[in-house]
Amino acid sequence: MGGRYQAYPEYKDSGVEWLGDIPVHWEISKLRYMFTFGKGLTITKEHLQDEGVPCVNYGEVHSKYGFEVDPSKHSLKCVSEEYVKSSSSALLLKGDLVFADTSEDIDGSGNFTQLRGEQQVFAGYHTIIARPVNRSASRFHAYLVDSQEFRAQIRNAVNGVKVFGVTQAMLRGANVWLPQEEEQLQIANFLDHETAKIDTLIEKQQQLIKLLKEKRQAVISHAVTKGLNPDAPMRDSGVEWLGEVPAHWFVVPLKYSCEVKDGTHDTPQYVDISGNSFPLITSTNFIGEDISFDDAKHISKEDHLEIIKRSNTEAGDVLMSMIGGNIGKALIVRTSKPFSIKNVALFKCGGNEILARYILFYLQSGLLDVQVSLMSRGGAQGFLSLGDIRNLMFFKMPQEECEEIVSNLSKRVVKFDYLITKAEAAIELIQERRTALISAAVTGKIDVRGWRSPDQENQEDAA
Repeated sequence: MGGRYQAYPEYKDSGVEWLGDIPVHWEISKLRYMFTFGKGLTITKEHLQDEGVPCVNYGEVHSKYGFEVDPSKHSLKCVSEEYVKSSSSALLLKGDLVFADTSEDIDGSGNFTQLRGEQQVFAGYHTIIARPVNRSASRFHAYLVDSQEFRAQIRNAVNGVKVFGVTQAMLRGANVWLPQEEEQLQIANFLDHETAKIDTLIEKQQQLIKLLKEKRQAVISHAVTKGLNPDAPMRDSGVEWLGEVPAHWFVVPLKYSCEVKDGTHDTPQYVDISGNSFPLITSTNFIGEDISFDDAKHISKEDHLEIIKRSNTEAGDVLMSMIGGNIGKALIVRTSKPFSIKNVALFKCGGNEILARYILFYLQSGLLDVQVSLMSRGGAQGFLSLGDIRNLMFFKMPQEECEEIVSNLSKRVVKFDYLITKAEAAIELIQERRTALISAAVTGKIDVRGWRSPDQENQEDAA
């Protein structure tokens, strides 16, 4: 952690190989002596509703709130108040930890959140409740189980191939290392203060990324719908939400500019990867501007041949997600490798690279979002039909003008992409710093016993 923090005067071998030395006065214990354990509600997604008692499920633990949750600040789905009588053992108290009992990847094993608010809240499905025996030190406990050293134990213990399971027995048997209670409180206060500053820096970078993405989309949208010539004569497009377009452009359905197809919407039987199997690509395999084949599921040659009868992808085609939160996520195919597509639309551009790139910019412009919101069926169900996509409002213009727009945008958006990438890298570095600081404090690599908060320092100065 550099020269800013001092080490403890004396250390001893912890007896735990992956932990190393700890301060000489710290003790090794087990999590079972610090917590009692229980299960969340035995419910499913179908039991969740918009009103009632807030409920923290494993999905919130993994993807939304992470280290802490406060129902007065965070939006949670609810369950019926009837569960207060029938399942009171799953109610949480401030300071309780809620672990997800399954994870789709090894790094997510051991993910938890701590309840910070006083409001009545349930632990939901696929969760384990850990209730601190000593609630005054519950904040230190949260930082401890968030440390890389503690989480390494859970990752080493979990079993699974596609889904990794965490059990109460694993948690009970995990090693912990403890200073005296007064020191635990000091470490927790120090980390609360320092991580709050770090989180503020992260939030500022996230706001910057949001602004850059909004500006990027605005630049694309203006060029795609108005062209590049500010002096060009304009006319009413006849579409209320679109407004004026260049007078020499034609507003037409997308199907008149390219052939639009889709892949399968069924789930073929998956097979092992072999020389006679083929990747089945969905939008989850869209990584940036490329298709990632590493995690793609494979199907038989027979199923592949059946799918490509209606959607044979080729280099230069544009692919776009038709379903879920990824609607509109798109890329240009840059490989000649054969594959099938599922829940993905295919725009056949006939080798016209300029048209393909213009379509990609069009899908990034926000025009799709506007039209999806106007489709009562498509927007509400999180699915665009082939008919929906074929009838999207599109533009016919001279080829040379299309080339100019694509060339101009290619130069301009690369600057936004560079700044966004730079801000994302900054967030990653700041988060690494946060993780390292927590581990250093809760394993005794740094001594914060002499640390004072700014309020304490001001009081001392005043005295």
